[in-house]
Amino acid sequence: MASACLFCRIIAGEIPSSCVYSDEDVYAFNDINPVAPRHILVIPKKHLNNVAAADADDEALLGRLILKASQIAAAEGLAGSGFRYVINTGHDGGQTVHHLHLHILGGRQMSWPPG
Repeated sequence: MASACLFCRIIAGEIPSSCVYSDEDVYAFNDINPVAPRHILVIPKKHLNNVAAADADDEALLGRLILKASQIAAAEGLAGSGFRYVINTGHDGGQTVHHLHLHILGGRQMSWPPG
């Protein structure tokens, strides 16, 4: 893990977080600047700068990330009313932390278009 990466440091326990879920591949925690009543970040423990940096070797990890996010959303009571996933990629995509992360947003009506 790159020690300078904020999310790698959170995974390593160097920076505290409000853990929602953790296993050998995935870590999820409450966003410190929520934009919805429930705002959880789901990240792979493997450092990837963003989803565009993933390759064929990461296919199973990306699938696991989505499946775990769905399980987390259900455990948080969001499955019935709905929720949104957001994966920002690159500067124009609004990515501010360069470690792949999936936002689970829920607990309120989402608008469209999102940007």
